[in-house]
Amino acid sequence: MNSVKDKMLNRIYHCGKGLAFSQIDFTTCGSRSSIDVSFHRLEREGRIRRVIRGIYDYPKYSNLLSKQLSPDIEQVSRAIARKHDWRLRLSGPTAANMIGLSTQVPSKYVYLSDGPSRVFTIERTTLRFKKTSVKEIGFKHRESALIVAAFRSVGKDRLTDEVINTTRKWLDPKMRSRVLGDTKNVTGWIYSRIQRVCR
Repeated sequence: MNSVKDKMLNRIYHCGKGLAFSQIDFTTCGSRSSIDVSFHRLEREGRIRRVIRGIYDYPKYSNLLSKQLSPDIEQVSRAIARKHDWRLRLSGPTAANMIGLSTQVPSKYVYLSDGPSRVFTIERTTLRFKKTSVKEIGFKHRESALIVAAFRSVGKDRLTDEVINTTRKWLDPKMRSRVLGDTKNVTGWIYSRIQRVCR
């Protein structure tokens, strides 16, 4: 039988670098105490990195910079949400940045959540969770939530052909029909633009 530590490490390696996780992601590997001990050992060995209390990641490394890259904020936010059983969606400006509609690198990421409002500091980046109604985050697919939030943030009058084309390039063609079905009940002007994206 593989040890708890080996089971955890195999799962981490399988998922790849950039992954963020917490104790809840490894409940099938062993007891809570053995998982916590394994986290501490893996961190001490330099195989994983502690991001904030209870959240770790498998850091990416830049050969060009000769150092570990900063944690992936979206991965960290998902790990926090899984840990607390929250549902999330990105705020509009953050979503627009992730799709490529904004080139400014954000120093603050804001997620809407059905959990309590919380703020975390990760290196020099602020990660904020704002409590909202379940209705506001009820999309099945991450891509749907990102596009709707981004388009609301950009605004009806600024959803130009360039915005539509940038969003179409970002969206995996395999997701187009799913996004169309997932967003059919959103505001009419947003859905009409999504239809153009998904042609």
